[in-house]
Amino acid sequence: MYTVPDEHESWHGTTEFATSSGGLVIPWHQAVNHEFDLVLAASYAELDRIRGRILVVPHGASSLMSRKYSRSAGPAGLPHSGLARETLTHRGRLIPAALALTHDHEVHVLRNSCPEALPVAVVAGDICYDRLVASAPMRGDYRRALGIADHQELLTISSTWSTESAFGQHPDLCRRLLREAGRGNCRVALVLHPSVWAVHGRWQVTTWLADCIEDGLLVIPPEEGWRATVIASDAVIGDHGSTTQYAAAIGKPIALATYPERAIRVGSIADRVARVALRLDVERALLPQLRRAEPDDGHIAKLVTSRPGQAAAILRQTMYRLLDLAEPECEARLRPVPSPNPVTL
Repeated sequence: MYTVPDEHESWHGTTEFATSSGGLVIPWHQAVNHEFDLVLAASYAELDRIRGRILVVPHGASSLMSRKYSRSAGPAGLPHSGLARETLTHRGRLIPAALALTHDHEVHVLRNSCPEALPVAVVAGDICYDRLVASAPMRGDYRRALGIADHQELLTISSTWSTESAFGQHPDLCRRLLREAGRGNCRVALVLHPSVWAVHGRWQVTTWLADCIEDGLLVIPPEEGWRATVIASDAVIGDHGSTTQYAAAIGKPIALATYPERAIRVGSIADRVARVALRLDVERALLPQLRRAEPDDGHIAKLVTSRPGQAAAILRQTMYRLLDLAEPECEARLRPVPSPNPVTL
């Protein structure tokens, strides 16, 4: 079953996405009056109202925030790691029955920020990173699905949401890169954070980009396709978002179109990516700069997970433990990510 909190401020599209997955979507008032055997959540929104054993997983790269301050904290907000007591507890009660962490370092952070959550912490690694790695042999299939010829490069622009993002700061980046690439040996793709689509709507986003799509821009829809597109890419232009971090972790050359230095937490994965990535000068020609971008030497991948290749097994083991059930005898599988299907007008 799926449910979407209706008493928490949220954007459009969440219920539609859950419905399209084929799951049974129950109304929030029904969810809060039912006790579940297992609750899986990647958000703390209204989670204290749900009854059942709760497994909380990260909703991006790392369980720690890249941003120094929570967006909802306001101007008086204090630095926030993302594993704070105020999110993990409610009126003195610990919310998760299991807290999935991606890295051993997060255990040390948790020990200082909310030590009462240590007994439920499980270092599970990063299932998204593991699936990206497992899907790497499918790179040729993903490129063919995008219509990329063998002699062509694929350059992907990745943007998180907010005015500080790559798309927020440089909405003309796609047009400029398309002009430089022409219709020759380069193709251009765009991956926008789902919140961009949720806030503005599909019609508005495709209207903004209609001329670019007509000129060959591959716009990846928010529901699926960003992982396959990153794997298919030869280089990624990004920002401080998780997509850029995952691209760096699997060895893609990264160029940052924007980076809100004062807003990013020192020591975060975004901070480390910024230290090794090429900083794009958007006032100059883009392609010659991208040629100088180089892949990371594997350091970013070691920051993303300290249990590479193990997340599926550890998460499944944790779920069955919470359910008081024996695990199946077969191994937990890492399935390749689906092929991308770009937006059409």
